[in-house]
Formats: sequence, structure tokens, C-alpha cells
Amino acid sequence: MAERVGARELLRRVLDGGAWTSWDRPPAEEHPSSYARDLATARERSGCDEAVLSGEGLLRGRRVAFVVSEFRFLAGSIGLATADRIVAAVERATAEGLPLLAAPSSGGTRMQEGTAAFVQMARITAAVAAHRAAGLPYLVYLRHPTTGGVFASWGSLGHVTAAEPGALIGFLGPRVYEGLYGEPFPPGVQVAENLAAKGLIDAVVGIDDLAEAASRALHVLCGGPPSAPVALPADLPPDGTAWESIERSRRAGRPGARELLRHGAADVTLLSGTGQGEADRGLMLALARFGAAPCVLVGQDRSSQRGGHPLGPAGLRVARRGMRLAAQLGLPLVTVVDTPGAVLSAEAEEGGLAGEIARCLADLITLPAPTLCLLLGEGAGGAALALLPADRVLVARHAWLSPLPPEGASVIVHRTPSRADEMAASQGVRSADLLRGGIADALVAERPDAADEPEAFCRRAAAAIEAGLSGLSPTGPAARQARYRRAP
Repeated sequence: MAERVGARELLRRVLDGGAWTSWDRPPAEEHPSSYARDLATARERSGCDEAVLSGEGLLRGRRVAFVVSEFRFLAGSIGLATADRIVAAVERATAEGLPLLAAPSSGGTRMQEGTAAFVQMARITAAVAAHRAAGLPYLVYLRHPTTGGVFASWGSLGHVTAAEPGALIGFLGPRVYEGLYGEPFPPGVQVAENLAAKGLIDAVVGIDDLAEAASRALHVLCGGPPSAPVALPADLPPDGTAWESIERSRRAGRPGARELLRHGAADVTLLSGTGQGEADRGLMLALARFGAAPCVLVGQDRSSQRGGHPLGPAGLRVARRGMRLAAQLGLPLVTVVDTPGAVLSAEAEEGGLAGEIARCLADLITLPAPTLCLLLGEGAGGAALALLPADRVLVARHAWLSPLPPEGASVIVHRTPSRADEMAASQGVRSADLLRGGIADALVAERPDAADEPEAFCRRAAAAIEAGLSGLSPTGPAARQARYRRAP
């Protein structure tokens, strides 16, 4: 059984020195005597005057605001006074430009106050939405249990959302379900680990790891890119055939987005899924920092795709979550293209694969944040194109970009896959062709092959990303698509 702690203990273990400054005012209430007795008992039992504590403290040296539930106070339920306290704290955090950590643990609306309390969820949601609209980070840590209107409002709006191990998290409380339907709710569904696997939350984090996880995320979310432009690395123009690059890009030992983060990035926080019940192992979403440059990274994961998890429509919806996150927080977006092509299946067709490619393209081209694309390896078809249009495009020495895998193009033109090397040469797919045509801006060298020097290559690629992000501003749709126009 995972450890469960109250609001004060959580703050003691998460904030620097266990210290904080309260923002709370005593609740002003007049209630019927029976309910007043319940409130008095709750105060005595919990040591708190309401079901949430709010205030500010330091988290690894960074000033943050917090709203933390106390479940021992009437099951952490939300009444009018509770909502007043939450809204006041969120609005103050917004006014003072502070990131906000919310740690709910609640059964939902306070039944003793009925509909008037129920509609407060809309008011709390509006305050959180305004905080997010101000470009301020909102981190959520779901504790055991979090159900009902709390989960369906301020508990589900985090830029990054984690949960306690084994925590019960769900919309409908299991006791209510059993009381209404006469049978228990299916086991294993409303559990933190299942929600993470389904892409509803980003991670399962123990309380003693929360400070480090939150600090790592905030180090990216609160950081701006270096303002001074840095020169991109200059390398000799690549030589060799297109087919040589294609074969090298398919080597089993070639590093991909996962290795790029491991060897070249810092403050990495992996995010899981769309946040709406979909996940795709073929695509990675992360917060990361390359040198001094923070970013949201959307990367096609070569190892998962080649291990039986090709990129599908859900992966593209995960990518679009990353685009929204970058736009909301004003962070640069880095896309990593490395795919043998999207999944080909009836399920993908019915899941809207083509439409998701189109929506990715539209979102990326119009994104109000700076964008950088790294063509890292294979670049086959619409799945590659979906993450391509950016303010700046880097290309690895043996990366390539093609409307189909060369074997597929050969089948269309020559009725056989055996002339794939000829097709690759004629289509202009290699890095030298992309640089010459203006589709890519700068080369990331391989010496001679990334598979032979994975760590050194990843560090070189990371340095190129940092340089590419430095001084980068969003150019807008016209400039992003102008590079694809044919010269007059």
C-alpha cells in the first residue's frame, strides 16, 4: 500500500525546508446547526479550517504557488468557501506570475451544500483557464482518492499531470457506482498506473520524488530560450549515394529520439499520451532542455516503430498535444522526424490517419511558437511530412525524406521493389539534396555513421538544436511554407 499523507505533510516534504506562507483567510460561513457541527468536527479531526490549503513556498529555490486538498476535512469535498479559497489562490498566482502546483484529493462536490457547491467547479475551471492563458505553468498531482467534479475540472487541466502510486482516480466514485448499479466497478480501471498506460496522465510519482519531478518540469516550462543567436555548426557538404544513406539510416544501432534525449538533453520530463485516453509508443512527447534552450519535444521513436508499434493516428494526436503545450507556454517546439512510415491498417484508416496528418501540418505551420525540425533518420511518407514544416530545419548526414519508402516508389513506377536504389537517387531524398533545395538549413555530421558513434553524434545533434533555437522567433505560415516554392 502506497503511503498516504495529509496536506501539511505533503507540503513539508515537497517545499524547501518544509516551509510555506499561507494565503488563506478564515472562511466566513453561516450554516444550519447540523452542518455546522460537521464542519467543527472536520476542523478538529483534520487540523485545518477548510478542505484545501493554499499559499506559496520555494520548490528547489523557485517560488511557486500551491493549492493542496486535505481529505480528512469532509473527504476533501468542495463547498462554497472551499471554492472561494481555490479561486483566490489561482487568481493571485496568475497576478503574481507564479507557476501553480495543485494536489487534489477529494470526493468531489460537498453534498451538504448541493447545487450551489456543484456549480463552483465551473468557477474554479475558469480561474485555472485564465492562469494557463497567461502562459503560466499549471502542474497537477492527483492523490488518493480524486473523483467526481474535482477530477472533471481542476484535476484534469494540468500542463503536466502526475499521480500517487496506486491512487484511486476516476469520474464516478466506486461506492456510488455500486450503490446505483448493485455491482462493483470493474477493478484496475480507476488506478493511477492504468491511467498512465492509457495516456490520461503523464506519470506515477511517489511523494518523495515529487519535488524533483516538479522542479525538473518547471526548469523547462519557466525557462526562455537564449536570446542571442548562436552560429549553427558548419560541416562539409555530404557526399555518397542516396541508397547508402538509406541503408545506414536503417541500421539497428542507429540512435533515435530516445538516445538523443538520454545523451544530449537535460531536465527531461516524459509526457504520456494525449491526456484524453490515447497513447502511441511510436511517438515521444517530452519537456527537455538542450544546453540553455528549453523546449517541448515531439519525436518519432524509431525503436518502438521498428519493434512492432508503428506510428498511427493516436501518435499524431499526441504530437498535436505537444504543439498546443508549446503554444500555451511560449516554448519552442522541436520535432524529430525518424519514421519508416505510418501504420497501414484498417484501424488506422478508420481512426482518421490522413486527417491527423493534415491537422498536424496545419497546426505546425500556424504555430505561434518558434519551431525547429531535426530530420534524424528515415523520413518516409505523410508521417514524416506531418512534423516537417518549421522555422529552422536540421538534417543528419544520412537522414532522408521521401514520399514513400524507396521500395514503394519503385513498385509504383517500375512494378517491382528491386529498383529502389534508382528511385532514391532520382527523387532527391538525401541530405545533400535537401540542403541544396532549401528544404533543410544545416547539416548535423555523422563521422562516418551515427550508429558507430551514438553518444558523440547525439551530443553533436543536441548542440545543433541549442544553436538552432538560440535567437529563433516564429516566422509564421508564409515563411514556413515559402521554402517549398520552386525558384522562378
